[in-house]
Amino acid sequence: MGIRQEQAAQTGAELKAAAIRVFARSGYLNTKITDITAEAGRATGSFYKHFASKERLLESLLADLLAEGDAGAAAEGHSTDFRDPAAIRWHVAMYWSFFRRHRVVMTALRQAAIVDEEFARRSQEMLDPDVHHIADHLKGLDLPGDPLVMASLFTTTLAAAAEGPLGDLPEDQAIDTLTAFLHAGFTASVPR
Repeated sequence: MGIRQEQAAQTGAELKAAAIRVFARSGYLNTKITDITAEAGRATGSFYKHFASKERLLESLLADLLAEGDAGAAAEGHSTDFRDPAAIRWHVAMYWSFFRRHRVVMTALRQAAIVDEEFARRSQEMLDPDVHHIADHLKGLDLPGDPLVMASLFTTTLAAAAEGPLGDLPEDQAIDTLTAFLHAGFTASVPR
C-alpha cells in the first residue's frame, strides 16, 4: 500500500473512531458531520473524501462489525446443531459479548433504521447472510415457522434482550436465560 493510501486509510479509521465517540456522547440522530470531523481534528471536506454521508459512514462501521462477526463464527466451539442447548448458548454468548463491545454502533444502527427507510433496507441486505447462517443451523428441526423467519426471531430476540432488561442481569444469568428460552422455542413440539 502506498503512502497516500495508508494516509487515506488512517483518516477513514480516525473518522470512524471519532464518530463512535460522538455517537456515545450525543446519540446517532443528534450527531452532525461537523461534530465528527471536529472530534477527529479533520476538516469537514476530508469526511466527504471517505464517506458520502453519515449513513455511509455507519454502513462502513456495520461492514467492520460483520467482518469481526465472520471471524468470530470461525472460533472454537461453533456448533451448528440447535437441538443442542450448548450450540445455542455459544451463539448467544458470542452475540452478547459482541453487543457489549459494540453497543454504541448497534444503537446507532437501530436509530438510523428507524428514521431512514433506505438505510434500513441497505443494512438489512448487509445482515441477510448472518440470518441465513442461523437459518442453516435450524434445518432439520420441527419449527413453528419458516427457518428464515425463525432465524430473524432469534437475532431480534438477542438484540432486544441485550438492550432491554436482561442487559442488567449478570452476564452468565442473561446468557443462560436466553439460551433456555430460545432452545425451548426451537425444540418444542409444534401443534398441528
